[in-house]
Amino acid sequence: MVQAFPAALRLEQIEGDGASLHTRVGGTGPAIVMLHGFADTGDMWAPLAQAVIDRHTVVVPDLRGMGLSSQPAGGYDKKTQGRDIARLLDRLGVDKAALVTHDIGNMVGYAFAAQFPDRVTKWVVMDAPLPGIGPWDEILKNPLLWHFNFRGPDVERLVQGRERIYLDRFWNELSATPASIDEETRRHYADLYARPGAMHCAFEQFAAFARDAVDNKELAAGGKLALPVLAIGADKSFGTAQADVMRFVASNVTGQVIANSGHWLMEEQPAATVEAITAFLSA
Repeated sequence: MVQAFPAALRLEQIEGDGASLHTRVGGTGPAIVMLHGFADTGDMWAPLAQAVIDRHTVVVPDLRGMGLSSQPAGGYDKKTQGRDIARLLDRLGVDKAALVTHDIGNMVGYAFAAQFPDRVTKWVVMDAPLPGIGPWDEILKNPLLWHFNFRGPDVERLVQGRERIYLDRFWNELSATPASIDEETRRHYADLYARPGAMHCAFEQFAAFARDAVDNKELAAGGKLALPVLAIGADKSFGTAQADVMRFVASNVTGQVIANSGHWLMEEQPAATVEAITAFLSA
C-alpha cells in the first residue's frame, strides 16, 4: 500500500528552474532531499520520511512533469532538473542537504551534485545507471530496458487509456516478486500517470537520455564527487553494479545490496532499505 506522509509535512508548489514542483516539506534539522523515478512519484518516500522526520528537514518534490508538478514543454534534461532542485532549496532557505535518490532521481541527483557540489553532504543512490557513465552503452542493450528507447510519433497514442497495462510491465518484470507491489500501489500510480500530459512528460524524461549522456561526460570530466556515497543495488537488479557505476563519478563510494528485491526497493523491501539509508545518513 502507499503509506501516508507524516502529518508534520506540508504541501507546497515551489518554483524550480521553469517548473512548479509539488513538494512535501517539514521537520527540523539537517535537510534530506528525496528524488523519485519513473512509475513512482515522491509518494514512494513516505516510509523513509516517517523514519527521519523527528531529526531532519524532509524535502520531497515530484520531478518536473511528473506526479502533481507542472508540465513544462521542455527542460527534461537532467542538468536543468538539477537546477530545479537548487532553486527549490533556495526558495526553502536550505543551503545544504543530503540526497536520497532512485531510478531517474539518480540522474537528477548527479546533475545537481555535480553542478552544486558544495550543497550536497551525502548521497544515497539506488538501483539505476547514469547516462553516458561507465557501462552505459552496454546497459542500453539490455532487453529489460527497452523503454529507454521507446519513442516515436505513436507512443502516447499506444499507451493512452492503457497506462496501467504499460506500468504493470515494469512492476512485474523488474521486481523480484510482483505481488510485493500490491493492487493499491499499482492503482495509485497508474491513476497519476493517466493524468493528461503525464505520460508525455515521462517519455520526455527518457528522450533526454542522449543529451544527458553528453552532459554527464562533461560533468564527470570536471572531477569526481568527494562526498560520501552509498550505492544501493537490489540483488535481483543492479546489485553490486550500482557501486561500480558510481565509482566512475565519485571517489568515496560504499556499496550495499538489498536481498530479495528487484528494482522497486522501497516497495519490495521498505524496512531493509530504510534501515540501510538511515544508518548511512546518521553515521
